[in-house]
Amino acid sequence: MKTSLKRLTLLALPAALLVGATASAQAQEWAPTKSIEFVAPANPGGGWDTLVRTVSRVLQEEGLAERNFAAINVPGGGGAVAWAQIARDNGNPHKLFATSPPIILVPLSGASRYDHTDFTPIARLITDYSIILVSADSEYETLNDLFDALKENPNLSVGGGSAPGSMDHISMAGAAAAAGLEAASVNYVPFSGGGDAMTNLMGGHIEAVITGAGESVGQLGEGSQLRALGVSAPERLGGGLEDVPTYQEQGIDYTFDIWRGVMGTPDMPAEAVAYYEDLFAEMLETDGWQRARDQLGWIDAYQDSEAFGDFLDAQQEQFSSVLGDLGLLRQ
Repeated sequence: MKTSLKRLTLLALPAALLVGATASAQAQEWAPTKSIEFVAPANPGGGWDTLVRTVSRVLQEEGLAERNFAAINVPGGGGAVAWAQIARDNGNPHKLFATSPPIILVPLSGASRYDHTDFTPIARLITDYSIILVSADSEYETLNDLFDALKENPNLSVGGGSAPGSMDHISMAGAAAAAGLEAASVNYVPFSGGGDAMTNLMGGHIEAVITGAGESVGQLGEGSQLRALGVSAPERLGGGLEDVPTYQEQGIDYTFDIWRGVMGTPDMPAEAVAYYEDLFAEMLETDGWQRARDQLGWIDAYQDSEAFGDFLDAQQEQFSSVLGDLGLLRQ
């Protein structure tokens, strides 16, 4: 979970070079014949939804896709409801979905019968970081203020847009442990997405929210009802988050990166996989994508299908250990 910007850059460069002549030739053997259903497995406003809508818009504006990418929200179960639907659509080359660490974490905790091995890896696109938010009138001015309060009163709650034992929960538990709390003592409240969690924060139902830094950018700034206490990046981010200190700046030695990518239906044809690999690699080179990426505070971290699949296997092994420590690993 501690990944430096330098290492991410090194990962991205050789992976992008793998999309060469062979992949291009394969991609030419297949092209979509109808609109592509691009599923965000959550309500509007969260990280998956932001990725789906940003990718769909850039592909259209840059004229890269031969068919329209239709954004579809399928919320529920921290992604499990959407995964169950997609798993039944075996071999469909016209359906994709946004993915991130919950595709590993939710099944490991027993909340989904489907995991990453049931689907087709297409490409990892970017990485993001966690951010902890409180209401603008909160008494907590720093991360340590919040963690001190959580230590004194374990009933205080922190919300997130993913299921128990999933991405936001793991990120918050790790930060709390680094701050001197028992990781399992954090009273984490799951919501159906980051947008829903922030609504409950502004309504005074929870003390704080942990979510993706990229999806919070539009909620912050002058006149905002929210205030950011810290980001899990190894150094400060751009894109409107320059004033938000890192955890490490506040004496909490912890980082957590939130990768995001695209997967397809089970047993998607290799020709379709090659087409999408090529498409997304080309998209990352466009001015439109780079503007959107910078505005959202994302960092390019491309991997093709094979490299992404290997990365997912490694993530499963890593997160199995973390969930075991929290007592959340499915037995």
